[in-house]
Amino acid sequence: MREKTDMLQDDTGKPKRNSGDLLRKRAYERIEEFLNGGRLRPGQVVSQRELVNLTGATLGAVREAVSRLEAEGLLQTLPQRGLMVPSLDISFVRDAYQLRRMIELEAVRGADTNISRGQLDNWIADHKEFLARITENPNEDIAAEMQAYDWKMHEDIVSSMHNALINNVYRVAAIKTRMVVQSLIRVTPYNADRVIAEHMAFLEPLLKGDVKAAYEAMGRHIDNSLNLALGRTV
Repeated sequence: MREKTDMLQDDTGKPKRNSGDLLRKRAYERIEEFLNGGRLRPGQVVSQRELVNLTGATLGAVREAVSRLEAEGLLQTLPQRGLMVPSLDISFVRDAYQLRRMIELEAVRGADTNISRGQLDNWIADHKEFLARITENPNEDIAAEMQAYDWKMHEDIVSSMHNALINNVYRVAAIKTRMVVQSLIRVTPYNADRVIAEHMAFLEPLLKGDVKAAYEAMGRHIDNSLNLALGRTV
């Protein structure tokens, strides 16, 4: 069987420039999607060939993506066995949440000037709508929609700092915390009201310009998530 090559072609059949970079980027993004979505779960062992089949990428592209994922602590090499998604031990969970807390709290400090009132109004309105929908019709589809919205809102808060280095560090930390969410905690029809209340506790003060109250509420929100991930109650 012919090996896939790291080469894309244009409409004339000629190799595209920088096609290898594009393939490596696609391979990385596909593996990242599997980690975020729970297709690759903590403790799971997978081979590079299996990743080729999962991603549809070339072996060369997967190998380079794996090197980056290993450097970021998102995959680990097991000699003679393959690659393992890191297990969710206490240190892994605490480290991921500690990093997330540092970044998001710093983002909240500048949110008063970096995030528009219109954006805050939209987030608050969307949360009220989510609460009304899931109260009227508690189901997993709405909860999953809200989970995705939750992740995107937190990413946007961090992105408001306009710091590419922080964005990249946060992206890796977010993948790790999402691995925790997939395995231990997630938004459900039965806890959505608590999650919404915790979000509103920092969104509403931000809208009013009360950064101190928003900062404290964001800290409580992340601490609650960590406590739940560690099996504690909130």
